[in-house]
Amino acid sequence: MVQLTALTQEVLTAILKSIDEGIHVVNIEGRTIFYNEVAAKHDGMDVKEVQGKHLIDAFPSMTEESSTLLKVIKTGKPIYNQTQVYLNLHGTRIDTINTTLPIFLGEDIIGAVEIAKDYSRMKLLAERLLDLQKGVNKSRKKKLSKQVNYTLNDLMTITPEFSSLIDEARKLAKSDSPILVYGESGTGKELFVQGIHHESLRSSGAFIAQNCAAIPETLLESILFGTAKGSYTGAVDRKGLFELADGGTLFLDELHTMPIELQAKLLRVLEDGMVRRVGSSQNISVDVRVIAAMNVHPSMALEEQKLRSDLYYRLNVFTFSLLPLRNRQKDILYLTKNFIQEFNKKLKKDIQGVDKKLERFFIDYPWPGNVRELKHTVEYMMNVCEMRNLRVEDLPIMLRQPPAQSKGKNPPLEGLSLRKNLETVEKTLIKDALDQCAGNINQAAKLLEIPRQTLQYKMKKMME
Repeated sequence: MVQLTALTQEVLTAILKSIDEGIHVVNIEGRTIFYNEVAAKHDGMDVKEVQGKHLIDAFPSMTEESSTLLKVIKTGKPIYNQTQVYLNLHGTRIDTINTTLPIFLGEDIIGAVEIAKDYSRMKLLAERLLDLQKGVNKSRKKKLSKQVNYTLNDLMTITPEFSSLIDEARKLAKSDSPILVYGESGTGKELFVQGIHHESLRSSGAFIAQNCAAIPETLLESILFGTAKGSYTGAVDRKGLFELADGGTLFLDELHTMPIELQAKLLRVLEDGMVRRVGSSQNISVDVRVIAAMNVHPSMALEEQKLRSDLYYRLNVFTFSLLPLRNRQKDILYLTKNFIQEFNKKLKKDIQGVDKKLERFFIDYPWPGNVRELKHTVEYMMNVCEMRNLRVEDLPIMLRQPPAQSKGKNPPLEGLSLRKNLETVEKTLIKDALDQCAGNINQAAKLLEIPRQTLQYKMKKMME
């Protein structure tokens, strides 16, 4: 029996050591009985400096009140996803997010285990980003330099529908109402949004862009709304992006990746223009125009509960749906010509255009990466081309695949299966109809000439 217990202990230790999370286990007295290498790396410590020692001896800055492990031993209640800031034995500040659980033997508590995630480095980078943004804004105010790199004039098109969209954006830019922009990746959402800011009455104010998917959920709230001194150990008074964008525009990209709970707080700011820093009880008035963007269709985001319906209706005062390049066929060669001129100057070349075979390829190719993919493709070809015109032979190797992968605007066929190919074409038509109607299901159903209920049913099937 003793041999089995020893073997079990060895197996458990091996498992805990292999887990890619910081694991820290203490007994009822608060003495460390297990501490893996990942936890040691997070804490900037050596395992030997913690193993076998009382928690407060290993981390002198902690107290029975501030330590999540000691608190769980005392209360017997688990703590989930709590931020903890402390100094290690060497005086280095450590930031972690901990889930701490009591360990019971029968009804008696015998210790506690903590699973910790280190976000010190990410938090430091985020704080530096805020400081840098703050410094940039001050510099811009002093120099009165332009706030954005692009204007609506930089959106090149000869497609009437897209031209009308740009004209509408010019008119609505003067308003302070929020805007929602939908478009596939590569359609130029940020360029479009920068153009709106440039045309607005806020053009001399700050333009701040934040991709909601680029920051961990635990940091996004403090990045957006700032922090108050004392909100957690080591916290300082720091402005968030809303305060930094005061008098200007805040662009929130990939809004659907923002946690639902945080979307509720964003809605409150849109409603009353007041922000509250994390850990503060005071409201701060801000004058910010919010423009949000998504690369998934709003109706899909609502169906999948990635977007709050009340936030959607608040943002949906003005909605713009950017056409994918496959629906702007007139623009493909027009943009190609402009990109060739641009890269001729940059690369000191004299490429005249594209040959007929490549023209046909460009028009037939569906461009899943949209304008961004086209530009990068032309840039690659300009670098390798040794003739006066770009040719199919100059295409990137990923595009020089069998024609079945790049014929027409329709997706590649799945063999000769009638059912599978009909499903693929149906999905494409539904997506295109929703794009053209900016997500309005009634209008899309009319375009598709099917009942609204049928369209809703098919959309639900597409998500399964």
